[in-house]
Order: sequence, then C-alpha cells, then structure tokens
Amino acid sequence: MLVVGFGSGPLQANCYLLAKAAGGPCVVVDPGEEAAAPLATHGHPDHVASAAELSEAHGVPLHLHPADAPLYGGDSVPLEPGSFAGLDVDVRHVPGHTPGSVVLAVETAEGGRLALTGDTLFAGSIGRGDVAEAVRDLLAVFPDDTVVLPGHGPATTIGRERVGNPFLAGTGA
Repeated sequence: MLVVGFGSGPLQANCYLLAKAAGGPCVVVDPGEEAAAPLATHGHPDHVASAAELSEAHGVPLHLHPADAPLYGGDSVPLEPGSFAGLDVDVRHVPGHTPGSVVLAVETAEGGRLALTGDTLFAGSIGRGDVAEAVRDLLAVFPDDTVVLPGHGPATTIGRERVGNPFLAGTGA
C-alpha cells in the first residue's frame, strides 16, 4: 500500500493519498486549500476547500458525513463504510470537532492499520477538550500499533497516544 501525506493551504491541513499499488486508483482524504479529495473527515474549509474542483475534474463526488454537509455547502454524498479505489474503508462517526466528524480506518494488505483522524485526534492532543471521552472510546477499538494520520501535524500511533497524550494518558484508553 502507498501512503503519501502533505500539508496544504495556510493552515497546513494534512491531505493524504492512499493507493493499493503504484499507478492504480487512489483515495485522497481531506481536501485542504490548494489540494483536493473525494473523502473528508469533516466539513471545515481547511479540509474540503478543493473538493468541488476535484469532483468536477474527475467525475467523483465528495464523500462527507451528512451532518457536515451544511458546512461544506457543495454537492456531496453520504460517507459510509465501503470500498474506495480497492481499499476497504471503515467510517467511525465521532462528533465533537464538528457534528459530522469521522475517523477513517483502513487495514493495509501488508497487515498494518491506519486511522485517519482529521481534527479529532492529533499527536499529543485532541480536537476539543470536551470530546475526550468520545476519543477514549474510539481509541479502545484500535490496537496500539495503529498508525494515526491526523488532520494537522505529525503522524503518531494509538499506543503512543494512550501513554503520552495528556488528554488521554492514565485513563486506560
């Protein structure tokens, strides 16, 4: 599996490209400004600003949780678990950062696990303090070796966040 991430726009929202193999179809997660994507973890502009352009150029709709459709304001289809570009993507609704915030879970053919967390979970932080319990509940379903690809900042792992995230450490999450 190929995974590439890059910061986009002035807020440097992370945009990720995932593909089963080089040269094949891909999934782009979180369209930031000056980038684009057909799947979005939530509807804030720094994550969806280029989605309409990508959708039109490639004839692919933006997949977004329906609760965030009003934030986006463009055409979108409900984001549901399924196969995208040959990758099985599980969608876990974790409202809080926005009403439609989701975490996208992907297992690689090599046996690895990814959690694309948008602005719900970051390395050493969370998107909002009042949703810590929901984030703890989310962490409980992922093994420690799951790689976290957040909406901003560096990658981390679920195990590292269980131990070192001040919002989650010592909670048994």
